[in-house]
Amino acid sequence: MKKIQSYCLTFFVLIVAFSFSGCATTGIYSVNMGYDAEYAAVPSYLKPDQKALQSIIGVAEFTDTRKIDDPLVIGRVIEKNGMKVLVLPKNTRATNAVAQGVRQYLRKAGYNLSGVGERWDLREETIPQAANGKILIGGAIEEMEINCRRDFPTNAYTTKMRLTIYLADTVNKKILHRATVVATTSQEHVSFSEDRMGYQADIALGDAIEKLFEKRELAQKIREALSR
Repeated sequence: MKKIQSYCLTFFVLIVAFSFSGCATTGIYSVNMGYDAEYAAVPSYLKPDQKALQSIIGVAEFTDTRKIDDPLVIGRVIEKNGMKVLVLPKNTRATNAVAQGVRQYLRKAGYNLSGVGERWDLREETIPQAANGKILIGGAIEEMEINCRRDFPTNAYTTKMRLTIYLADTVNKKILHRATVVATTSQEHVSFSEDRMGYQADIALGDAIEKLFEKRELAQKIREALSR
Protein backbone atom coordinates (compact mmCIF):
# COMPACT_ATOMS: atom_id res chain seq x y z
CA MET A 1 0.00 0.00 0.00
CA LYS A 2 2.86 2.36 0.80
CA LYS A 3 4.40 1.62 -2.60
CA ILE A 4 1.14 2.53 -4.35
CA GLN A 5 0.91 5.79 -2.41
CA SER A 6 4.52 6.55 -3.28
CA TYR A 7 3.89 5.99 -7.01
CA CYS A 8 0.78 8.21 -6.90
CA LEU A 9 2.71 10.97 -5.16
CA THR A 10 5.53 10.71 -7.72
CA PHE A 11 3.05 10.94 -10.59
CA PHE A 12 1.41 14.01 -9.02
CA VAL A 13 4.78 15.70 -8.57
CA LEU A 14 5.66 15.05 -12.23
CA ILE A 15 2.35 16.53 -13.37
CA VAL A 16 2.95 19.66 -11.32
CA ALA A 17 6.52 19.92 -12.59
CA PHE A 18 5.39 19.69 -16.19
CA SER A 19 2.69 22.23 -15.53
CA PHE A 20 5.01 24.84 -14.08
CA SER A 21 8.07 24.18 -16.22
CA GLY A 22 8.66 27.15 -18.50
CA CYS A 23 5.97 29.19 -16.78
CA ALA A 24 7.89 32.39 -17.25
CA THR A 25 6.29 34.08 -20.23
CA THR A 26 8.66 34.51 -23.14
CA GLY A 27 8.42 37.44 -25.53
CA ILE A 28 8.05 35.22 -28.58
CA TYR A 29 7.97 31.57 -29.62
CA SER A 30 9.50 30.14 -32.78
CA VAL A 31 8.90 26.80 -34.46
CA ASN A 32 10.38 24.79 -37.30
CA MET A 33 7.94 23.62 -39.93
CA GLY A 34 8.51 21.30 -42.87
CA TYR A 35 7.32 18.23 -44.73
CA ASP A 36 9.25 15.04 -45.34
CA ALA A 37 7.78 13.05 -48.24
CA GLU A 38 9.89 9.94 -47.64
CA TYR A 39 6.96 7.83 -46.45
CA ALA A 40 4.23 9.45 -48.56
CA ALA A 41 1.90 7.05 -50.36
CA VAL A 42 1.68 8.60 -53.83
CA PRO A 43 -1.46 7.55 -55.77
CA SER A 44 -0.75 5.67 -58.98
CA TYR A 45 -2.75 8.15 -61.11
CA LEU A 46 -0.33 10.94 -60.17
CA LYS A 47 2.88 9.18 -61.18
CA PRO A 48 4.51 10.43 -64.41
CA ASP A 49 4.78 8.58 -67.70
CA GLN A 50 7.83 8.75 -69.99
CA LYS A 51 6.54 11.87 -71.76
CA ALA A 52 6.15 13.72 -68.47
CA LEU A 53 9.72 12.88 -67.50
CA GLN A 54 11.01 14.89 -70.45
CA SER A 55 9.99 18.15 -68.77
CA ILE A 56 10.94 19.92 -65.56
CA ILE A 57 8.22 21.25 -63.27
CA GLY A 58 8.87 24.67 -61.78
CA VAL A 59 7.79 25.43 -58.21
CA ALA A 60 7.39 29.02 -57.03
CA GLU A 61 7.47 30.18 -53.44
CA PHE A 62 3.90 30.47 -52.17
CA THR A 63 2.23 33.81 -51.49
CA ASP A 64 0.64 34.75 -48.17
CA THR A 65 -2.88 36.08 -48.62
CA ARG A 66 -3.92 36.08 -44.96
CA LYS A 67 -5.49 39.27 -43.65
CA ILE A 68 -2.96 39.94 -40.90
CA ASP A 69 -0.67 42.82 -39.98
CA ASP A 70 2.54 40.78 -39.87
CA PRO A 71 2.86 37.86 -42.32
CA LEU A 72 5.66 36.38 -40.22
CA VAL A 73 3.16 35.47 -37.51
CA ILE A 74 1.95 31.88 -37.87
CA GLY A 75 0.20 31.36 -34.56
CA ARG A 76 -0.16 32.20 -30.89
CA VAL A 77 0.40 30.69 -27.49
CA ILE A 78 -2.16 31.61 -24.84
CA GLU A 79 -0.32 31.49 -21.54
CA LYS A 80 -1.90 30.39 -18.27
CA ASN A 81 -2.34 34.04 -17.31
CA GLY A 82 -4.25 34.74 -20.54
CA MET A 83 -1.42 36.58 -22.27
CA LYS A 84 -1.14 35.89 -26.01
CA VAL A 85 2.41 35.36 -27.29
CA LEU A 86 3.18 35.36 -31.02
CA VAL A 87 4.60 32.33 -32.81
CA LEU A 88 7.04 32.89 -35.69
CA PRO A 89 8.86 30.47 -38.03
CA LYS A 90 12.34 29.59 -36.78
CA ASN A 91 14.49 28.83 -39.83
CA THR A 92 12.43 29.41 -42.96
CA ARG A 93 9.44 31.47 -44.06
CA ALA A 94 6.11 29.66 -44.06
CA THR A 95 5.69 30.46 -47.77
CA ASN A 96 8.97 28.75 -48.56
CA ALA A 97 8.30 25.79 -46.26
CA VAL A 98 5.04 25.05 -48.10
CA ALA A 99 6.70 25.31 -51.52
CA GLN A 100 9.54 23.05 -50.43
CA GLY A 101 6.99 20.53 -49.20
CA VAL A 102 5.18 20.56 -52.55
CA ARG A 103 8.50 20.07 -54.33
CA GLN A 104 9.42 17.14 -52.10
CA TYR A 105 6.10 15.43 -52.70
CA LEU A 106 6.32 15.73 -56.49
CA ARG A 107 9.90 14.49 -56.42
CA LYS A 108 8.71 11.50 -54.41
CA ALA A 109 6.06 10.92 -57.10
CA GLY A 110 8.85 10.69 -59.67
CA TYR A 111 8.79 14.06 -61.45
CA ASN A 112 11.77 16.20 -62.41
CA LEU A 113 11.70 19.55 -60.64
CA SER A 114 13.66 22.75 -60.46
CA GLY A 115 14.56 24.35 -57.16
CA VAL A 116 11.98 26.60 -55.51
CA GLY A 117 11.87 29.83 -57.47
CA GLU A 118 10.85 33.36 -56.62
CA ARG A 119 7.37 34.15 -55.38
CA TRP A 120 4.67 34.37 -58.06
CA ASP A 121 1.67 36.62 -57.41
CA LEU A 122 -0.73 34.11 -59.04
CA ARG A 123 -1.79 36.36 -61.93
CA GLU A 124 -1.72 35.02 -65.49
CA GLU A 125 0.06 38.09 -66.86
CA THR A 126 2.99 37.58 -64.48
CA ILE A 127 3.53 33.84 -64.95
CA PRO A 128 7.32 33.45 -65.20
CA GLN A 129 8.94 31.32 -67.85
CA ALA A 130 10.19 28.06 -66.33
CA ALA A 131 13.57 26.96 -67.68
CA ASN A 132 13.21 23.71 -69.65
CA GLY A 133 9.69 23.33 -68.33
CA LYS A 134 6.09 23.66 -69.42
CA ILE A 135 4.31 24.16 -66.12
CA LEU A 136 4.75 26.08 -62.91
CA ILE A 137 3.19 25.29 -59.56
CA GLY A 138 2.57 28.09 -57.10
CA GLY A 139 -0.02 28.79 -54.48
CA ALA A 140 -1.37 30.76 -51.57
CA ILE A 141 -1.46 30.38 -47.82
CA GLU A 142 -4.98 31.51 -47.02
CA GLU A 143 -4.98 30.45 -43.39
CA MET A 144 -2.29 29.22 -41.02
CA GLU A 145 -2.76 28.99 -37.27
CA ILE A 146 -0.30 27.05 -35.12
CA ASN A 147 -1.65 27.58 -31.63
CA CYS A 148 -1.37 26.29 -28.09
CA ARG A 149 -3.46 27.07 -25.02
CA ARG A 150 -1.40 26.39 -21.92
CA ASP A 151 -3.35 25.03 -18.98
CA PHE A 152 -3.31 22.51 -16.15
CA PRO A 153 -3.08 19.55 -16.28
CA THR A 154 -2.67 19.54 -20.09
CA ASN A 155 -1.88 21.94 -22.91
CA ALA A 156 -4.15 22.10 -25.97
CA TYR A 157 -2.34 22.20 -29.32
CA THR A 158 -4.37 23.10 -32.41
CA THR A 159 -3.25 23.70 -35.98
CA LYS A 160 -5.21 24.77 -39.06
CA MET A 161 -3.98 25.40 -42.59
CA ARG A 162 -5.87 26.41 -45.71
CA LEU A 163 -3.82 26.24 -48.90
CA THR A 164 -4.69 26.85 -52.55
CA ILE A 165 -2.42 25.48 -55.27
CA TYR A 166 -2.19 26.95 -58.77
CA LEU A 167 -1.06 25.05 -61.86
CA ALA A 168 0.11 27.33 -64.68
CA ASP A 169 1.12 26.88 -68.32
CA THR A 170 4.35 28.87 -68.62
CA VAL A 171 4.38 28.75 -72.42
CA ASN A 172 0.88 30.12 -73.05
CA LYS A 173 0.72 32.15 -69.83
CA LYS A 174 -2.46 30.52 -68.60
CA ILE A 175 -3.68 29.19 -65.25
CA LEU A 176 -4.79 25.63 -65.90
CA HIS A 177 -6.19 24.65 -62.54
CA ARG A 178 -6.49 25.58 -58.90
CA ALA A 179 -7.46 23.53 -55.87
CA THR A 180 -7.98 24.34 -52.20
CA VAL A 181 -7.58 22.13 -49.15
CA VAL A 182 -7.93 22.51 -45.38
CA ALA A 183 -5.97 20.48 -42.84
CA THR A 184 -6.27 20.51 -39.06
CA THR A 185 -4.65 18.81 -36.09
CA SER A 186 -5.29 18.81 -32.35
CA GLN A 187 -3.56 17.29 -29.36
CA GLU A 188 -3.71 17.46 -25.58
CA HIS A 189 -0.39 16.93 -23.82
CA VAL A 190 0.93 17.42 -20.31
CA SER A 191 4.12 19.13 -21.50
CA PHE A 192 4.61 22.30 -23.52
CA SER A 193 7.39 22.93 -26.04
CA GLU A 194 8.06 24.72 -29.30
CA ASP A 195 9.16 21.39 -30.78
CA ARG A 196 5.75 19.90 -30.07
CA MET A 197 4.08 22.85 -31.78
CA GLY A 198 6.40 22.37 -34.75
CA TYR A 199 5.54 18.68 -34.89
CA GLN A 200 1.82 19.51 -35.10
CA ALA A 201 2.59 22.00 -37.88
CA ASP A 202 4.55 19.32 -39.77
CA ILE A 203 1.59 16.94 -39.57
CA ALA A 204 -0.89 19.56 -40.81
CA LEU A 205 1.38 20.65 -43.66
CA GLY A 206 1.94 17.06 -44.77
CA ASP A 207 -1.77 16.31 -44.59
CA ALA A 208 -2.59 19.41 -46.67
CA ILE A 209 -0.02 18.64 -49.38
CA GLU A 210 -1.04 14.99 -49.66
CA LYS A 211 -4.73 15.91 -49.85
CA LEU A 212 -4.01 18.38 -52.65
CA PHE A 213 -2.30 15.84 -54.86
CA GLU A 214 -4.82 13.13 -54.10
CA LYS A 215 -7.31 15.19 -56.11
CA ARG A 216 -7.68 13.34 -59.42
CA GLU A 217 -8.51 16.46 -61.40
CA LEU A 218 -5.23 18.13 -60.39
CA ALA A 219 -3.27 14.99 -61.23
CA GLN A 220 -4.98 14.79 -64.63
CA LYS A 221 -4.22 18.45 -65.41
CA ILE A 222 -0.53 17.94 -64.58
CA ARG A 223 -0.30 14.89 -66.84
CA GLU A 224 -2.16 16.61 -69.68
CA ALA A 225 0.03 19.72 -69.51
CA LEU A 226 3.23 17.68 -69.58
CA SER A 227 2.07 15.49 -72.47
CA ARG A 228 1.64 18.41 -74.91
